[in-house]
Amino acid sequence: MRNCHSWMILNESIFQAVQMPQASLKPLNITIFFQPVKTPRKPQKKTMSNKLLLCTDMDRTVIPNGLHPEHPDARAQFRRLCNLPEIVLAYVTGRHLQLVEEAIKKYNLPEPDFIITDVGTKIYQKTCDNWISISQWQKQIAKDWQGKTHYQLQQALSRLPELKLQENSKQNDYKLSYYLPLSADHGKIEHQASLILAELGVNASLILSIDEPEQVGLLDVLPKNATKLHAIIFLQEYLDLGLEETIFCGDSGNDLPVLGSQIRSVLVANADRVIKKRSLELAEKNGSKGSLYVAEENDFPLGGNYCAGVLQGIAFYEPQIIKRLKIS
Repeated sequence: MRNCHSWMILNESIFQAVQMPQASLKPLNITIFFQPVKTPRKPQKKTMSNKLLLCTDMDRTVIPNGLHPEHPDARAQFRRLCNLPEIVLAYVTGRHLQLVEEAIKKYNLPEPDFIITDVGTKIYQKTCDNWISISQWQKQIAKDWQGKTHYQLQQALSRLPELKLQENSKQNDYKLSYYLPLSADHGKIEHQASLILAELGVNASLILSIDEPEQVGLLDVLPKNATKLHAIIFLQEYLDLGLEETIFCGDSGNDLPVLGSQIRSVLVANADRVIKKRSLELAEKNGSKGSLYVAEENDFPLGGNYCAGVLQGIAFYEPQIIKRLKIS
């Protein structure tokens, strides 16, 4: 367990984890939004000098559960990196809190200081003994629902027969999740769902993906400003950290909003070729090519897959930190 810092303890309610993640997903198509997040004022805001906010996806980024091989020393070196006093670690994942904790134990990952879960709809902060839900974030993204409830959105989308509501454990107030057949026209369904939600006046982000082990399509309906990008921007402001003090690492389609942004980002080498192409195109379109580093398998002693890609990216952006690890 990472040290409990005084800046980590805030007056928030303790959250009981009940939602299920959507892990091991291969993205199909994503509706991407880049509107900046305006964070509300909060009490006892702390200035964190000499810190690096390291935000990273989990599955197939620091968790080696893809098809590519992992260097046997990569995770050990990643743990050493995250034990450095200047590192503030945040996992950014589609998983829910309970499965994040299970993955940390199973894969011997470092304990984070923050977790952004459920595809950006929840943010948790670690105290000495508990995970605390940051209520400011929930209040902020709630505005996109325009007063509509999860049930009202569900009733409206019931007009689409291809959509099958996922289990209650995979829902939350700001995450409405469905199954749909692989054979269905996903683009058409996304368009129809967008029109229905627009009729309600709801500002939504629709994320289509595939659960490869189960061979089923997935659709997540989220608040428009609840993407991973918006959650990371919120966390930056929450900690008074800027672009030069933040690095993001990822591999998948729901990471694209961050990979194509001004946030310094790392795309690990094991990422799908389509994601690499789309990331570079998005960064070019947004004028942020200098903020995207694509790890390569042959450009680093540990390679570029999974945690090794994260370390390779840190070596590119913050070489003085990696030098202290003496990786060879």
